[in-house]
Amino acid sequence: MIEAWITQLRKGLLEYCVLTVLSRGENYGYEIVAALGRFEEFSVTESTIYPILARLRQEKYLKVRDVPSGLGPTRRYFSLTAIGKVRLAEMNHHLKKIESAISQLKTPPRKDNSHESDT
Repeated sequence: MIEAWITQLRKGLLEYCVLTVLSRGENYGYEIVAALGRFEEFSVTESTIYPILARLRQEKYLKVRDVPSGLGPTRRYFSLTAIGKVRLAEMNHHLKKIESAISQLKTPPRKDNSHESDT
């Protein structure tokens, strides 16, 4: 049953991972897939990434540059827009808050003896 949870978690993180890859510079779809594929947890196909790229572009987080290729079809390069960089910064901030909250949940609360009366 853990597989369903992992799948949902990955779906939620893929947008963040794509933006993170693009924060290092312009990439085309296959390069993004390869960058994510370095980690088993984020290994995906182009058919998974391209809908995310299209949505992020539609939401104005990405800009696209088409470059003719002498060896095949035109390559479509993606990069972050100014608001894409802001979006990634917001996501980073929120993830830090989530990491902190999870860390606090894992730490057992300290027993507060101040409510016990001295006898």
